[in-house]
Amino acid sequence: MRSDRHRPLGASIVLVLLVLLGGCPTVDLGDTPTDIGLCNPPGGIDYFQNRIWPEYVRPGNANSCTKTGGCHNEAGGNALAFDSSAAPDFAANYRQAQVFLNCGTPMASLLLVKPLAGIEPHGGGDIFLASDAAVTTFNGWFQ
Repeated sequence: MRSDRHRPLGASIVLVLLVLLGGCPTVDLGDTPTDIGLCNPPGGIDYFQNRIWPEYVRPGNANSCTKTGGCHNEAGGNALAFDSSAAPDFAANYRQAQVFLNCGTPMASLLLVKPLAGIEPHGGGDIFLASDAAVTTFNGWFQ
């Protein structure tokens, strides 16, 4: 039978490290943000709610992404699915939009280039021309 003084060196080092690590305090950094890694334009959720939603997404408009029977409402079955109820959950809608934004190159954001004429194929067809006021509204979100 082995005595403690014949314990292998590796086992002794592991034991010392475990004792030392057990006494180290930890720092509570709080909850991990739910939107970590997502684009957060300078205009934030306020701009989304007050400008992007009514002027760009345009619920109720015949050319709307979220109109009844539209592709991007809760019944549309697409990756981008907004809550288009009478009292929408703007925080949830903002998080949905963030996934399709590119903060490094806003003009390359899928939320812009998919509906923009002649840029990226879009199942819903071309919604905006480059000269459309909605494009100016979208770009304003990043200023």
